[in-house]
Amino acid sequence: MEARTIFQTISPLDHRYALSEPELFDALVAWISEEAVIASCVKAEIALVIAHLTLRGALKPELKTALEKAADAVDSAEVYAEEAKTHHNIRALVQVLKRKVPPQTAALVHLGATSVDILDTALAYRMRGITQEVILPRLRKLEGRLCALVEQEAASPQVGRTHGQHAVPITLGFALAEYVSRLGKTILEIQRRSQDLKGKLSGAVGAYNAMALITADPEALERLYLQQLGLEPSEHATQLVEPEYLLRLLLEFNVAFGILANLADDLRNLQRSEIGELRETFGADQVGSSTMPQKRNPWNAEHVKSLWKAFMPRTMTFFMDQISEHQRDLTNSASQRFIADYVCGFSLAVSRMTAIVQGLKVDRERLAANLRGTQSGGIPGGIMAEPAYILLAETGISDAHEVIRRITLKAEQERCSFACALAREEAVFERIRGKLAELGLSSTEEEAQAFFEDPQNYCGLAAQKATALAEKYRKVAEREDGACR
Repeated sequence: MEARTIFQTISPLDHRYALSEPELFDALVAWISEEAVIASCVKAEIALVIAHLTLRGALKPELKTALEKAADAVDSAEVYAEEAKTHHNIRALVQVLKRKVPPQTAALVHLGATSVDILDTALAYRMRGITQEVILPRLRKLEGRLCALVEQEAASPQVGRTHGQHAVPITLGFALAEYVSRLGKTILEIQRRSQDLKGKLSGAVGAYNAMALITADPEALERLYLQQLGLEPSEHATQLVEPEYLLRLLLEFNVAFGILANLADDLRNLQRSEIGELRETFGADQVGSSTMPQKRNPWNAEHVKSLWKAFMPRTMTFFMDQISEHQRDLTNSASQRFIADYVCGFSLAVSRMTAIVQGLKVDRERLAANLRGTQSGGIPGGIMAEPAYILLAETGISDAHEVIRRITLKAEQERCSFACALAREEAVFERIRGKLAELGLSSTEEEAQAFFEDPQNYCGLAAQKATALAEKYRKVAEREDGACR
């Protein structure tokens, strides 16, 4: 077959991203390239031959070695050339493999199997492999980077934001701990789902018709076949493995993808000029704009969001592949091939987000300045209205919320800070000051006013929660790659 240069490929995955992420693509190629598809099907066919020989008590070590060498001798181009004649991919592979294996085993190649006994089993083998060897290690690496950042910024005060408006204070570590928690749980679920993929060896309609002519215990043969690939049988199969095993894994990928997109949005927005609390690493020779030399765009975070936009809609196809008429139709034949694209896009997003988090710069001065200069409801320091309301209500004032709301209106009208307007309401302020004293937060009127002038005093359990979550999910991040196998 004539080789093309990388610049003659059609998919951006095969030129732009293959060039920008060579290490990742080498890892992906081993599992989801066309060569990997053919190799996994060959592996399944050899596993079937070995299962037949094992059941017959005829498997000798030297014969097993010869079969494994035969598998290595199958060339993808040779299989494609054979398919040009047969117009059937698995039959082409079988014809090629029969010529490679020891002659006494050639009759056992594909014996009793239908194409999907090989295809679905090989797909499960590849998806388990790429999840455990490529995706989970990279997700754990990202989780580890996030945990480190959360620990580093656990106590860095930040203004909270809801509906795009300033809310009560938190810490940057707490804000990022959201993603540590969400991603940590989906890593565990992806691991679990990857261990639950199934294969089959039950024939054209799943009823073991052909296998029942070969052995008195077709299910034992199926188990022998699948054990060599690290799989178990589907509980019920038609010509197809039940699609939900793979569907649930892919959907959990998409859950993780959505978490990355959400994180990308937050990181991008915190880099806005008017916020400026974070900054992506920017290389010395990097250019942000073709016309504005000063630009430093959050392009990596935008890239992750863009990948999510491109690949998230493909989950609709995963759902549609649940449907097959009777014991099988071919409506999933083409669509299922594009699972590889989705896995590639998701892996790229994980890799890019890891680089973002690893190089993220935090501007603590800007964090503090934004918090001090909060304008909630158009009132400087207005975010401290909540603690005033809570403390006043704790003194027994039933309409405390309305009392404090009226004070915020006065602050707005008089163009003063909330702390100043509150202090002018002597009766209200005295009640609140007394409650602060009970809590050990202030003892004098000056200290009470200082409490409301500095939002850093009202961060709740943000730092503690951030630290606890980072500690909890660091165990997920540090788990050895082999632990999920």
